Amino acid sequence: MAEALLEMRQITKVFPGVRALSKVDFTLRAGEIHSLMGENGAGKSTLVKVLTGVYQKDGGTIRMNGREIAPRTPKEAQECGISTVYQEVNLCPNLTVAENIFIGREPKKWGFIDWKTMNAHAKDLLARLDVHIDVTRTLDHYSVALQQMIAIARAVDVDAKILILDEPTSSLDEQETARLFKIIRQLQQNGMGIIFISHFLEQIYEICGHVTVLRNGELVGAYETAKLPRLELIAKMVGKDVNDVRAMGETAEKSEPSDTVFLEAKGIGAMGVLDSVDVTIHKGEVIGIAGLLGSGRTETAELLFGIHAIGKGSLSVNGKPWKPDGPMAAMRRKIGFCPEDRKAAGIIGDLTVRENIILAMQAKDGILHHIPYAEQVRIADDCIKLLKIKVSGRDQLIKNLSGGNQQKVIIARWLATQPDLLILDEPTRGIDVGTKAEIQKMAVALAKKRGMAVVFISSEMDEMVRTCTKLVVLRDRRKVAELTGDEVSADAVMRAIAGGAA
Repeated sequence: MAEALLEMRQITKVFPGVRALSKVDFTLRAGEIHSLMGENGAGKSTLVKVLTGVYQKDGGTIRMNGREIAPRTPKEAQECGISTVYQEVNLCPNLTVAENIFIGREPKKWGFIDWKTMNAHAKDLLARLDVHIDVTRTLDHYSVALQQMIAIARAVDVDAKILILDEPTSSLDEQETARLFKIIRQLQQNGMGIIFISHFLEQIYEICGHVTVLRNGELVGAYETAKLPRLELIAKMVGKDVNDVRAMGETAEKSEPSDTVFLEAKGIGAMGVLDSVDVTIHKGEVIGIAGLLGSGRTETAELLFGIHAIGKGSLSVNGKPWKPDGPMAAMRRKIGFCPEDRKAAGIIGDLTVRENIILAMQAKDGILHHIPYAEQVRIADDCIKLLKIKVSGRDQLIKNLSGGNQQKVIIARWLATQPDLLILDEPTRGIDVGTKAEIQKMAVALAKKRGMAVVFISSEMDEMVRTCTKLVVLRDRRKVAELTGDEVSADAVMRAIAGGAA
């Protein structure tokens, strides 16, 4: 095996009331793709932030090529040869592709930016990654997939020896993921060490040679991926035996929808947003909206919640005609919405868990009807207990929670409003297998035990099939099929998307 490129030994990091990392070891070799695995809150992000200078370690050592380093800022980490591409692309949409790649490092001539040289270098760099686009156009002209490639190009061009990819495929389809993997393998062959963080087990086994597992801030072990069966990997992540893990994958028996229709949409659409969708949602039902990326899944949810104005078609709630004029109107009709992008549209990072949970209740009641502090505490504590949210306390800042626990807080926010319809858009994206199973079972339980209607949207077909009693299938922003009962299967969805009989 190649010599160690990176050695992290006995890394410890403590936050007030929480030991995030406890004497963790991690080794990365040149030309290796190594996955960092663990449940949300296991310490993966904290370890990466210590390595990249976002956090300062409280103990341990970091060595690159045998030389001890201690980056105090991301810039210092970059100067050491460590680059990171985050799940949320952290580039500037109003700048050109070339400007994004060379921001802060622009080639100069006579004291001015040499635009010709910069554009030529950007074009050549992207061509080496098999990306051929106009580098003089602004970033917002390109898809999320291409923005990911541009972010990788920037990371590679800063003479990186280590590339950290944090959930790089969460917004990509199969073809885009395959293209990204081709580029990652190119970088691997050039001797780069790559840390790959993902919750997609299939991708881990496809591209990673080794995996290091963390649990509760401690090292479980480092393993050769090919020699570690998937069930054993999950068992190590969640701290259960293999039989318990098998049971985790079994969603509770599906709910039985009542005869009472809560919401009915007929031919709803909006110019440039959605063409035409019919959907009937019964109380006690978990209904899925299925389709490929760009098919109109999120747009349908946003129309139902009033984020976009309905341009055509009709809506009724509890049998009465309704034309939503914004999210507040939807909330007054007891509809809740957990958005796809929890960072940008869900959490408010500088507020506490308690404040984030009561946010929707307070907004619905209005600023003149302040919720007493004691009531806020009761609601927050009940939600933390119900959803098993891992926090040091209700007044911990939400930005310091793991992604999975942030997702639970957003769900808690809407449960606190006691909705009749809860829309969950990609509620399990970027979170661990244990929390995924909890959220799937929670959706079923809300429908069965509370009689709530739940709309469940996910890119992972298996969890849609396990969780939903009915699937509405979209293609090209219009409804192409509706599947119920025994028809609900991944094969039927794919046939409908492809244009065959459902």
